[in-house]
Amino acid sequence: MTDKGMTEEEKIWADMLSGERYLASHPELIRRLEITREKIWEFNNLRPSQITEQKAILDELLGGHGEQFQFNQPFRCDYGDNIYIGENFFANFNLTILDEAEVRFGDNTFIGPNVSIYTACHPLDTETRNQAIEWSEPVTVGNNVWIGGSVTILPGVTIGDNVVIGAGAVVTKDIPSNVVAAGNPARVIKQL
Repeated sequence: MTDKGMTEEEKIWADMLSGERYLASHPELIRRLEITREKIWEFNNLRPSQITEQKAILDELLGGHGEQFQFNQPFRCDYGDNIYIGENFFANFNLTILDEAEVRFGDNTFIGPNVSIYTACHPLDTETRNQAIEWSEPVTVGNNVWIGGSVTILPGVTIGDNVVIGAGAVVTKDIPSNVVAAGNPARVIKQL
């Protein structure tokens, strides 16, 4: 046991989720990544008509979800259990979520194709980066949000309620509620 009665494995997981620096190549994290990749492979290789089987895998994989949700295949994530989705969630083809920190979606989220959401952060210093040292920052998406195709959302971003993120945007900073944001970097272009 290490800090506060946790095992080394529990501590590395807690450090990752809390935003502390951690060793990304730690055997426990590699083990968890491998388990998730097996589940994702199984999900992505089911027939599109096998909705019940798809939902069973996602139910096991995700940290939490509403009753109504759909992920078009393929879908990719790092751990899965750090992803929480609200009611009436839809993700189109090629959603990628690197969930080293929590990623939370409110109700009525619509995600276009080829969207990427990242929580993992890497040092600018090459020596530290080459040692596989990372930290993570959570991403939060409010209710009634439409994320257009090919959007990238970077670590630490919060998107408010009733927001549209225009296709191809790179969201580097928080987006307030009731707006349309677009561009690289994304900026508010219209109030709703």
